[in-house]
Amino acid sequence: MQEKWKEIDECIRQWIKEAGTRILATFDKKLTIETKSHRNDLVTNVDREVEQFFIEKIRKTFPGHHVLGEEGFGDEIATLQGIVWIIDPIDGTMNFIHQKRNFAISIGVFENGVGVLGYVYDVVHDELYAARKGEGAFLNDQPLARLEPVSVSEAIISLNATWITENKRIDPNVLAPLVKDARGTRSYGSAALEMAYVAAGRLDAYITMRLSPWDFAGGLVLVQEVGGIVTNLYGEPLNLLTKNSVFVSKPGLHEEILQKYIHR
Repeated sequence: MQEKWKEIDECIRQWIKEAGTRILATFDKKLTIETKSHRNDLVTNVDREVEQFFIEKIRKTFPGHHVLGEEGFGDEIATLQGIVWIIDPIDGTMNFIHQKRNFAISIGVFENGVGVLGYVYDVVHDELYAARKGEGAFLNDQPLARLEPVSVSEAIISLNATWITENKRIDPNVLAPLVKDARGTRSYGSAALEMAYVAAGRLDAYITMRLSPWDFAGGLVLVQEVGGIVTNLYGEPLNLLTKNSVFVSKPGLHEEILQKYIHR
């Protein structure tokens, strides 16, 4: 790893653990909860404080870098030129509020649009998934194995029930046969964690209709470093500057699902 990336990696690991400690310290405090785009799109004072914490650290330590953050404290970004950090301070805010688990801090660092570093930190379980381009992915410093192909009949697929009931984004009949044919389905309510679970082999695929870049930026680097495939539902690369449908999968399974279920 180039020296600059080694320094960035070391800083992120320190900051992400510090941010996790800050989040845990809020568990016995009253949260300020607000809605954003709709009643289930929630944000808390903790989301905002954690994002500001990261941005202050980045701007002080790496003043030439740009930041795209969910809560809007970063930069207005129209291009991915240079080094861009894409941050979700708490991915799975509803879980954070209601369950005090199943949420994560997600960070992806990109250079000229290419993912170089990716992190998903499960704060409650103290599990840090981390990846460096060309150097593999790790869970608490233990290397994650390359992903092996699996068939739908043996796959555990992460999929929200929304997408097989009446909704605005996809005909529920498209994915219902996949749910029937898969070995099992799960839904955790945190895209970052679900992508990390695919990278770690805990899930075989994850499908959703609409995610923002901060939801998938960290997980994108993780999954790609273990040989997984990350595209939109049409099999195209994700756009890091806008919302996307997202399809994350082990190799082989990705092609099978696209051909037999989505584009049949």
